Amino acid sequence: MQIGVFTVGDVTTDPTTGRTPTEHERIKATVAIARKAEEIGLDVFATGEHHNPPFIASAPTTTLAYVGAQTERIILSTATTLITTTDPVLIAEDYAKLQHLTDGRVDLMMGRGNTGPVYPWFGKDIRHGLDLAVENYALLHRLWREDVVNWEGRFRTPLQGFTSTPRPLDGVPPFVWHGSIRSPEIAEQAAYYGDGFFHNHIFWPASHTRAMVDLYRRRFEHYGHGPADTAIVGLGGQFFMRRNSQEAREEFRPYFDNAPVYGHGPSLEDFTEQTPLTVGSPQQVLERTLSFRDYAGDYQRQLFLVDHAGLPLKTVLEQLDLLGEILPELRAGFAEGRPAHVPDAPTHASLVAAAREQEAVTA
Repeated sequence: MQIGVFTVGDVTTDPTTGRTPTEHERIKATVAIARKAEEIGLDVFATGEHHNPPFIASAPTTTLAYVGAQTERIILSTATTLITTTDPVLIAEDYAKLQHLTDGRVDLMMGRGNTGPVYPWFGKDIRHGLDLAVENYALLHRLWREDVVNWEGRFRTPLQGFTSTPRPLDGVPPFVWHGSIRSPEIAEQAAYYGDGFFHNHIFWPASHTRAMVDLYRRRFEHYGHGPADTAIVGLGGQFFMRRNSQEAREEFRPYFDNAPVYGHGPSLEDFTEQTPLTVGSPQQVLERTLSFRDYAGDYQRQLFLVDHAGLPLKTVLEQLDLLGEILPELRAGFAEGRPAHVPDAPTHASLVAAAREQEAVTA
């Protein structure tokens, strides 16, 4: 089980002080969070991709390359890469370069993006979102696996004798997760390629998560990639911890009530009951997180959103310290009863080993 954190890079006013961080502060905070994540022993740091205010998560490869130069072990990922509005040729080149710079410590989560105005900024139409996701990823998949590509599609100019450079490190492309909140078509896409499926798991009830993950697992098996319970699944999540639950609720409530994404809606109590958001003690976060297996099965990656809604950096780093305290128990809990045939989350090393094994078989 890989455990980590992700950021969406929102610039949000702290409702308790009325202060809004600058873009510079939020960019630097992103780096501090990534370094702290490695310090406490997390496996993954991921950053979203947004091109509209109030976010600072544009140019994720720049951020991840900078973080990669200051870390040694942690896997660097996106959450997500906009496969709809970003040219697949650019994705192929940028992330292969990042793969080399970080010695393979990189993977991607592909996503459509749900902000309508962003599409025309990049010459696209949100009404073609799903078609763009399918076509662009089909091309990206080939660019990383074929040295010379001839291609013609609907949404970009044709390619003739094109070679994407640099080629993937060790001849093995970065592992790809397909991220979705609500689109079964994306679960289908992940299953078709035998890639990972990452369910955002933040706003929806457990029944929705179960349905999306079950669909992906069934279709993964249908396409011949292996038994359904060996499909590669990741989940998002949110928490806010303090030593006791009352303190956690009191401190987090103003941030929740005014959060851009879910503020001024359901109460904190209703939201924590109906979604995976957990606000309470470390023990409560531990138990709630381990319960995700009840409806998602044994899965491979758990990422938490910890720096949203205007929370100051000091508080976010305190949250990570608390997560670090329960990390051994989280790992032990996820390992308990896990069937031996359920695979670990792919890494560059494991993908290279599998590729070499396949080469030996076919030689």
